[in-house]
Amino acid sequence: MNDNKRNDKHRQAMQKQKAKVDAHIAEASTERGVSVLLTGSGKGKSSSAFGMVMRALGYGQKVAVIQFIKGQQLSGEEIYIRDCCPDIDFYQMGTGFTWNTQDRTADIAAAKTTWAHAEKALTDSRIDLVVLDELTYMIAYKYLDEQMILNYIKNRPEQQSVVVTGRGGGSALKDLVDTVSEVKEVKHAFKAGIKARRGVDF
Repeated sequence: MNDNKRNDKHRQAMQKQKAKVDAHIAEASTERGVSVLLTGSGKGKSSSAFGMVMRALGYGQKVAVIQFIKGQQLSGEEIYIRDCCPDIDFYQMGTGFTWNTQDRTADIAAAKTTWAHAEKALTDSRIDLVVLDELTYMIAYKYLDEQMILNYIKNRPEQQSVVVTGRGGGSALKDLVDTVSEVKEVKHAFKAGIKARRGVDF
């Protein structure tokens, strides 16, 4: 096949693709906030959520970030937000990972305190994007009532978007949200004995 035929074939394929994309865009007529679940065994769920934080900030939107589990080990995103984005409503549970605390009663108390900040964000129509980082663990460990969480996500302000991260989360959460993306682990440096890297892993 010569270059002219190859170019013609490519152009025809792209014309068909464009027609499909344009048709889908035309069908999407509802204007409201979206709910997103980033789950799965792979690395990058929280990183993806913070990518959306950067997008929202780029449009001058108001953002709230509530982190469950995390908070004992300093992370790059925390440093950046505290130093460069003081307008973000940022709260961390601050207990670290559950396998470190090994204290279910204290973890539940901390989860309830943290959820109070989530409730405030999910009922504030001035906030455009709410990130509930690692919230799925609070459902899986039964630290927080699942139906309560679902109700707040469902009944949040119409134009507000919410992103939930963490492994699992249950079928009810997956059924409720608009978008579910699963990050699958294929390979991880840590399992090969490579230490977690600043700026990449935390």
